[in-house]
Amino acid sequence: MSTLLQKPIEYLKGVGPQRGDMLKKELQIFTCGDLLSHYPYRYIDRSRIYKIEEIQNDEAYIQVKGIIRNIQEVGQQRGKRLTAILSDDTGNIELVWFQGAQWVKKALKPNAEYLVFCKPSYFNNRLNLVHPELELVAEERGEVIKGLQPMYPSTEKLKVKGLDSKGILKLTATLLQELNADEVQEFLPAYVFDKYKFIGRYETLKNIHFPENEIILQKAKGRLKFEELFLIQLKLLAQKLRRKAVVKGFIFSKANDNNLRQLYKKLIAQNFILTKDQLSVLEEIRNDVSFGKQMNRLVQGDVGSGKTIVALLAMLMGVDNSFQACLMAPTEILAQQHFETISAYLEGLPVKVQLLTGSVKGAARKKILENILIGETQILIGTHALIEETVQFKNIGLVIIDEQHRFGVEQRSKLWEKNETPPHILVMTATPIPRTLAMTLYGDLDVSAIKTMPPGRMPIATAWMTDAQRLRIFQLMKDEIAKGRQVYVVYPLIEESEKMDYKDLMDGYESISRAFPIPQYQVSVVHGRMKAADKDFEMNRFAKGETHIMVATTVIEVGVNVPNASMMVIESAERFGLSQLHQLRGRVGRGIHQSYCILVTGNKLSADGKKRMQTMVHTNDGFEIAEVDMQLRGPGDMQGTSQSGHLNLRIADITKDQKILQEARNTAEEILDKDAQLQLPDNFRLRQHISNLKSEMKKWSRIS
Repeated sequence: MSTLLQKPIEYLKGVGPQRGDMLKKELQIFTCGDLLSHYPYRYIDRSRIYKIEEIQNDEAYIQVKGIIRNIQEVGQQRGKRLTAILSDDTGNIELVWFQGAQWVKKALKPNAEYLVFCKPSYFNNRLNLVHPELELVAEERGEVIKGLQPMYPSTEKLKVKGLDSKGILKLTATLLQELNADEVQEFLPAYVFDKYKFIGRYETLKNIHFPENEIILQKAKGRLKFEELFLIQLKLLAQKLRRKAVVKGFIFSKANDNNLRQLYKKLIAQNFILTKDQLSVLEEIRNDVSFGKQMNRLVQGDVGSGKTIVALLAMLMGVDNSFQACLMAPTEILAQQHFETISAYLEGLPVKVQLLTGSVKGAARKKILENILIGETQILIGTHALIEETVQFKNIGLVIIDEQHRFGVEQRSKLWEKNETPPHILVMTATPIPRTLAMTLYGDLDVSAIKTMPPGRMPIATAWMTDAQRLRIFQLMKDEIAKGRQVYVVYPLIEESEKMDYKDLMDGYESISRAFPIPQYQVSVVHGRMKAADKDFEMNRFAKGETHIMVATTVIEVGVNVPNASMMVIESAERFGLSQLHQLRGRVGRGIHQSYCILVTGNKLSADGKKRMQTMVHTNDGFEIAEVDMQLRGPGDMQGTSQSGHLNLRIADITKDQKILQEARNTAEEILDKDAQLQLPDNFRLRQHISNLKSEMKKWSRIS
């Protein structure tokens, strides 16, 4: 990297110490090189000047030239707004300012000709230009870009310092004027450069900020997207190769599969047939644990696809080879559910299974800890309690993490530090991850998917209804209860408005209690303000069939298994993300009866809200839903920022750049297959570039 690009940002002309500090805090721009990598998020075509009669509501940003007249302040409920009329030879349009009215009024010159730049919108049922950017035609000094103008991400604090999009644009222009072409080094190997016919790196950077035309802009974008995704994939795949080469793993020999064979026989006798996907994933796991390398595999499968039996069979591979196995779940209810399910499967087999959660106390806890230490406990199921220092295994060979995204990296890593030789790692999620997101978030893991559902499981019938259909919804609930079934009614819980959500839930509970009076109906209520013991008591009442309806917040999203529950009513469904709606729907449909999900919304929905409801009604396929969810919300929002970290991509978008991502991964694989250490002369600059990357570069792996 050149000396100029390494220079601290405060030394760039026009920045200085104060602005430099703000750029570091707000945008993590520490050097001139960081500024050059702060790419525009869109471009506005300023080469065309529209006539007023040509303006349509669906236009993006436009330029209009005209005379400004009738400048006046108009009183409104809070403060005043400023309005003016812009006229050209084809018509008039209103300009509106809601903020800074007095300042704008002083600056405007009546009856002068202005170049007006804005995005049209409707206000008071008329097309307006709200808070337009203005420039006097008589005073125009050529500072306005006439072609494609870059628009840069900024923040409110930076805008106060004059570093809005236009301010950042000026700094970038200054930097590019100082930068020589030979200071920007190529790092892609020549054969990659030639294969994709990339433009040079200096030309790329110059045109991503100040494109000569649309064609070269697309070439610059294409190269930078490829670079970004290629470096991520190279890093992930190198980690994967390094781990497989260096980290040894226990060998689970197939010859020892005594309990595994017994369970297979038992399942066949009960007419329990594993699906094609379950068998395929088990074969992948078997291959992983048979060759002395540590397994690091992610298994994703929809709600009810049968991940638990796959996890159990994998654990038996370890148990049959004299190793212990453990399964960590995010909640006590889910851990208890796994314990009961696995204990039932293993009934009659000489395998000791124990449950360890925070509620296990005193002598019972002490005895379990002793059993784990001496190896008497072969399979341990639990919650965060498993990562406590007091939990010491004799010989842990396999760690399984369920709903892995609910645990932090440090929490997960504590489990595989409980043996001198790292145990095999299997992580599971019931939230399907789009292929491109899995490739980027978990690119250093082997990824398996269970997509087919066990035979006999009926799809959940889903309907979208509005508040106005409340009486019909109540009747549908009564019809199900009359058949001996049970119903969930779920209200949203959003942390920022917990009081409002609590009120919604309690209002709903009172409404349901009136419509479903005792003693004919029994209603449970569960919410976040309840003590854990009270919550468990109410959930257990519902699980035992003692109550007909459970009114709850999203605390029931994971870990409640009531096969007799056949209806899920989701209130204010527009306030949920698609993946969460799908998870909630998965609480029903667990028995032999046809199940239903009713999505209840208000009458007015955004376009995204309608898309979510339509998707839920259209499909039960979690993988299809995950793809739509990623398109609507973006990959960062899907994964959250606290546990998994958002992708923080500067220019690539894995929802739109799937082809580039695949090409980048293929290229990284080809390079590492031939030259795993990047020692060949062709890869010298690539190796040098990687070594120069910031040490704080995002750690993309979320598992290993």
